[in-house]
Amino acid sequence: MTPTVLRTLRASLLAASAATLFVASGQAQEDSAPPAAEEAEAVAETIPGAELPAGFDASDSENWRQVDPENLFIFETSKGTVYVEAFPEVAPNHVEQFRAIIRSGDYAGTKFHRVIDDFMAQGGDIEAAKGRPSGLPNLEAEFTFQRDPYEWMIAPIGQYDSARFGYWRGAPIATQSAFIAEMNETGTVESWIPHCPYIVSTARTDDPNSANSQFFWIRGTADWLDRNYTAWGRVIDGRGVVAAIKAGPREQNGAVDNPDVLMKAMVAADLPEGERPAAYVQRTDGPKFTGQVETVEHSVNICDLEPVPSVVIDAGG
Repeated sequence: MTPTVLRTLRASLLAASAATLFVASGQAQEDSAPPAAEEAEAVAETIPGAELPAGFDASDSENWRQVDPENLFIFETSKGTVYVEAFPEVAPNHVEQFRAIIRSGDYAGTKFHRVIDDFMAQGGDIEAAKGRPSGLPNLEAEFTFQRDPYEWMIAPIGQYDSARFGYWRGAPIATQSAFIAEMNETGTVESWIPHCPYIVSTARTDDPNSANSQFFWIRGTADWLDRNYTAWGRVIDGRGVVAAIKAGPREQNGAVDNPDVLMKAMVAADLPEGERPAAYVQRTDGPKFTGQVETVEHSVNICDLEPVPSVVIDAGG
């Protein structure tokens, strides 16, 4: 695909405003409970001059949704703050465990010990930082999930019955074509979050069921990881921070000398309401987004498109 075509595709969405990595059921509709317009305006006033996506309007419940604070993870790093939306519907056990580790405080002081340019930034090694494991069991793989394509809908790229890619709650989705559901007893298709830029995934050893506390943020496209590693979230703010995490030399497999540090991690729901950031994502089941995605070439790789617009408004100013 030519750069001109890719720029056109990116503009259309923006206008809608193998190596082993690395350890030394669903819903049909997106959330539809944004705050009242006056509440959203009051929050927005706390950060005058902040950059907001084109067309952002927190009171426009048809086209924007507020992220559930239970699924909004805040990572304060030595390079800045990264906000992640977790998707328990895709990988429930992984999200539950990462939420529990965040709440334990054990991520404080862990390092981004393996970082490769145009690939990923890996952190969360509790044993290296604390001299002990996380205390939680290893996780069974959740590389894919089953989806009833006619109840758990995605915004498809191309014709719905044959689409290989689409969007759900702002996350890119790769999938078997919907028509395959008619050919099996379960009436479902296999779907997964592809390892596009700014997706959050899980480190493991050669054992597919060995993931525990280590995670990585994708800094390029890494499709060879698809269906081999559990992707469970998406960076919705702080992408520049992800890109700025100090990388290690490729000849050292990304091992970083004097690495950047994860100083603290929090679940937004645990903060007092007056101190809690408000995160919004453009609804991928809303009329503005679906109207735009209908114009995208069906043959495009979803990882070549810009991320779905999102904004985090820090109530602390």
